[in-house]
Formats: sequence, C-alpha cells, structure tokens
Amino acid sequence: MLANSSANISSTNSPVLQCPDYRFTHQLHMVVYSLVLIAGLPLNTLALWVFLRALRVHSVVSVYMCNLAASDLLFTLSLPVRVSYYALHYWPFPDLLCQTAGAIFQMNMYGSCIFLMLINMDRYAAIVHPLRLRHLRHPRVARLLCLGVWALILVFAVPITFVHRPSLCSYNGRKVRLCFESFSDELWKGRLLPLVLLAETLGFLLPLVAVVYSSSRVFWTLARPDATRSQRQRKTVRLLLASLVIFLLCFVPYNATLAVYGLLRGKLVVASHEARDRVRGVLMVMVLLAGANCVLDPLVYYFSAEGFRNTLSCLGTALQTRSLVTNRARGAHVLTQQPVETIHATKLDAASQGLLQSSSSGTPSTQCLQDSAL
Repeated sequence: MLANSSANISSTNSPVLQCPDYRFTHQLHMVVYSLVLIAGLPLNTLALWVFLRALRVHSVVSVYMCNLAASDLLFTLSLPVRVSYYALHYWPFPDLLCQTAGAIFQMNMYGSCIFLMLINMDRYAAIVHPLRLRHLRHPRVARLLCLGVWALILVFAVPITFVHRPSLCSYNGRKVRLCFESFSDELWKGRLLPLVLLAETLGFLLPLVAVVYSSSRVFWTLARPDATRSQRQRKTVRLLLASLVIFLLCFVPYNATLAVYGLLRGKLVVASHEARDRVRGVLMVMVLLAGANCVLDPLVYYFSAEGFRNTLSCLGTALQTRSLVTNRARGAHVLTQQPVETIHATKLDAASQGLLQSSSSGTPSTQCLQDSAL
C-alpha cells in the first residue's frame, strides 16, 4: 500500500514513476515486524508443540487454539521476507513470494478472527445452552469446522494472491519492484474494493458480532444471582475478555481504517489527496497492530487454558529435575576420583544423596502432562 500512484507490473508500456519516499514507514515496519518475529516464532512454535504432542488436542477449545497457533506460526514464518523488503526499500525476491506473503497476512488476520469466534461460541454453548447445544461441542465437530475455515480462507487467498503482484518504480536511478504496495487507482476501482469489502464482512464483521454477542450472553448468565461461580467459569471469563481485547486492539482499528481507505481509493467517497494520504498513514500503523495478534494469542493460551499452563509448568519442573540429576551425577563422578582414605568418610553422604534424589524425582513429567486438561 505504499505507492498510491504506482503502475501495475503488467503495464510494461506505461512510464516508470519515481518511488515515493516512505523510508520512515519502512523503518518502522522493519523494527516492529522484527520484534514480532523474535517473540512470535518461539511462542507459537511452543504453543503448537504443547497442543499436538503434550495435550493431544482432546478438547474442543484445544482444537480451535491449535489451529489459531498454526495460523499465527504461518504468518511469523513469512516475516523474514517482509523485514528484508523494508530494510532494502525494494523487493529482491521472486514475484510469487511477494504474492504469497501478502496472501498469508490476510489469511492470518481473518483466520484468527474466525478461530477466536469459534472459541467464544464454544464457551457460549457450554454455559448458556449446555444441554441444547451439547451435540456441537465435540472434538470431531470442531475439527470439521476448522477444516471449513481453512478451506474458506484458502479460497479467498487465491484472488488476494493475484492483486499482490509487484509494481515497478524508479529508485536511486534504477528500476525496482515494490511489494505490498502495488495497488493502483484502477485496481482499487476494479477488483480490489469488492474483494476487501467481502473479506471484511465475512472475516471480520460477522466474527466481531458473534464475539460481542456470545461474550455478553456469557457475562450476563454468570452475573445472575443464582449462578454458581466456579474456578472453571472464572477462567472462561478471562478467556472471553482476552478475545475481546485482541479484537478491539488488533482487528477493529485496522479493518475500520482499511474500509475508509478503500472507499477513498475507490472514489466512492470524495476526498482530497492530502486526506487520503493521512488515512493511509494511519493505516500503516494499524496494520502493525493487526500483525501483533500472533504475539498476543499465546497469552490467551497461557492465562485462559489450564492444561496449557500446567503443561508448561510441568516442562519447567522436568527440566529442573533433569538438571539436578545431572549435577548430582557429576558430583558422584568427582567422589569416585577422591583418594581412598576419603571414600569411606563420604560413603554415607552419597547414600543419603541417592535417597533424596529418588524421592524428589518420583513424579515423572509424563504423569503431570496426563493430568493436565483444558
């Protein structure tokens, strides 16, 4: 979205325009996306490992969270090419990689909205209609819904891939290509604006309405005087509040600004070039908030999912126990190398250390993982 007046790369006969000077915006994106990559890659890798290997994805909520973590991990894996582009101020990679990276961003944003909606709707069905909708709260149904979500966002990714073709411009006296910024006025008036409005309706507005409605109904149900307030219900409240915060902080500002900017670029709303540039400047900041959702989502897993938190605690305990056993083994090796006259004096201490070692590591980490449940 950088070059407002850039021509499409297919228009080879059109004159090559000077690349706009958006170096400050590129530097801002480079710094923020680097931080998102550094934090999001290990967090989402660990989250996906916990869901697939430790918890085995047995519950409905864990199925949705596992797919949300996979979507976030896919986006973080595409960030190195974005960081390279913003550092160089031009696109040095093949065109297909630019188109793929642009489509992955849209897939992650709208996929995250839908997966968060499914998490909230599951809590709504469990608390507001526990008997009427219990047939929908099954891991098999959840997996089928997730497959449908992936199919939907992949279908929308196809036209998004075509509109993300790089564009040519002149930078430092030579022709270079721009990526993520090749949306000309003709493209906005043609295919891009209807695609943006349709994606925002299905991928953002409907999930937002569903999240607000389901959260309000759950809060209303739990706030009644006759409602029981258990530990599980308090965790549900934290989960719904975290989902609302992510929607309001990451998705609402970007999609609202994108809708306004699309109406201006599509000439459905008349405005000056200065006003359009100001809206575009706001959009460049909001897109960073949308990309930061892959760092905030693991916080939802940790603070709202008991099994996820217990699993991480068990892994930390297992690592500490393993380190303690290794240190004691090294100490025993040192004892065997001591002089003969000191071995008899230290034999009782070694025996007592062995007893302490066996009693402290009596609970295996696998048992702790099996006791964890979402």
